[in-house]
Amino acid sequence: MPDVDDLKEGKKYFADTPQKTEGFFLKGSNSLDWGMKNRLSRIFNPKTGRTVMLAIDHGYFQGPTTGLERIDLNILPLAPYADTLMLTRGILRSIVPPSFSQSIVLRVSGGTSILKELSNEDIAVDIEESIRLNVCAMAVQVFIGGEFEKESIINMTRMVDMGNRYGIPVLAVTAVGKDMARDARYFRLATRICAELGAHYIKTYYVEEGFETVTASCPVPIVMAGGKKIPELEALTMAYNAVQQGANGVDMGRNIFQADSPVAMIQAVKAVVHENEKPEKAFELYNSLKNQH
Repeated sequence: MPDVDDLKEGKKYFADTPQKTEGFFLKGSNSLDWGMKNRLSRIFNPKTGRTVMLAIDHGYFQGPTTGLERIDLNILPLAPYADTLMLTRGILRSIVPPSFSQSIVLRVSGGTSILKELSNEDIAVDIEESIRLNVCAMAVQVFIGGEFEKESIINMTRMVDMGNRYGIPVLAVTAVGKDMARDARYFRLATRICAELGAHYIKTYYVEEGFETVTASCPVPIVMAGGKKIPELEALTMAYNAVQQGANGVDMGRNIFQADSPVAMIQAVKAVVHENEKPEKAFELYNSLKNQH
């Protein structure tokens, strides 16, 4: 029999210490449900508030692009260095081992290829798939100013409704058509529309002039899209400038897996994002790791 009297004496209620409720570390996310915050905490490092996402979902509209011909050989060695992988359900199921412990952001929009009008997308993955696959967020392309702008926005809002119902965040990916200007004015418009309509965080491109106005006017976190392949030092400089100007991390693909040494590059990017390493120092780290490999 337990000593009931002793248990009563041993209890400590700390009545003189008020209970604290900590605010959530990501901007615009404090009112989200616990499950939503937990998933975001697996994408974004709670210590830095930033993330290094490795985007490898390009094949859903352009096939086996350079560097993604063999994901088992080219990408899996990089995966442990990423905070999260952004990919499709086909690649997740067929190649990524279930023991992989980093977070997954699942591409859920699609429907056209590079041979057709890219903005003519639809929701391509059911919410039940995201639940089955235990993903931390769902990515939807939004084509502000595109031919099918309205349809892409509605795709996003439908996924936000379903994501809120089941506690899975939605990443709105701002797409830029060939006829659209890549400037701060456009990205302020695109990111704000996505945030206003419920996106939990947003992926957008970096611009050299006024990027801080894009992040400042967006009420939810922004991650920088890596875009086309550029020289390694330039990519590290772009990532550094983006996070210093308010981005909560990067979502890079080609600038990592098409680098001369992808394993070295992703570690250099992590140093920039999570340790505020200057681009020149990060480039020295890249070259040192590259020589080791």
